Amino acid sequence: MVWLFVIFISCEDVVEVEVPTDNARLAVEGLIRVDRTQPFIPIAVKVSLTNNFFEEIPVAAVESIVIIVDEIEDGNIVASSSSSLAEEVPGTGVYTPDPNFSSDQRVSTVILDGEVNFTLLITYLGRRYLAVTKYVPTSPIDSVFQGNGTLFDEDDTEAIISFTDNPNREDYYLFDFGFGDYLVTEDEFYKGQQFQFSWFYDQTFESGTELEISILGATEEFYNYMDQLIEQAGDLQGPFQTPVATVRGNIFDVTDLDNIEVFDNVDQPNLFPLGYFAIVQEFKRTLTIE
Repeated sequence: MVWLFVIFISCEDVVEVEVPTDNARLAVEGLIRVDRTQPFIPIAVKVSLTNNFFEEIPVAAVESIVIIVDEIEDGNIVASSSSSLAEEVPGTGVYTPDPNFSSDQRVSTVILDGEVNFTLLITYLGRRYLAVTKYVPTSPIDSVFQGNGTLFDEDDTEAIISFTDNPNREDYYLFDFGFGDYLVTEDEFYKGQQFQFSWFYDQTFESGTELEISILGATEEFYNYMDQLIEQAGDLQGPFQTPVATVRGNIFDVTDLDNIEVFDNVDQPNLFPLGYFAIVQEFKRTLTIE
């Protein structure tokens, strides 16, 4: 069994800074968490616009959002389908399979038994955005329990989590502890072993409080993306030195690409949306505070 202690430190000092401003940019929240016991993939994509720091984030009313599903065998596409999305509640910017379409636009979890490519296509203000991903499985959480340890504050709450890595693949993991707190880890040093670590919340909770902890699969690219976001959110590089908004994901502006004369955007380096599109397996455990 491998142990890891995770240090979670918050800073409460008030710092006055001149925040940077930038032109509004499309931002896509496309992390789709799959429960394989359910019949359908819970597709939900939120689209908004970036804004200056501390200002309200406006939603984006897109012209269309479609997810293309390609089933692969021996490197070839053997079946293809699509899911047309519509804004679930007007004004929220959250898009789900269109219930008013002429056919069922939901995507069955059964297809995840094989190799599948998912392509996200968004049209907004006449521009086209594209992202491609694969479904990523993960390992379930073995146990979650409350520890008695603290770090720098007696008000810390320790959660001890363990899971067993799959020895037959290279795995990258994303943990979601709630409150906007995430952790990434890879199996380089514990491949095929049970891995146990501590996470410290920087607060105490009333007895009976339930904390939900999730483990999600990740590709290496998504792992690196989340690692950068976590690092910047922790101010490890200094406040606003490299704003979180500049972390580039896997969604691209493909409006001007014609695959004949223009096949990349090297002449338009600042023309890109923000966010990430990923479809990953998720397991949850609940920690009940004593």
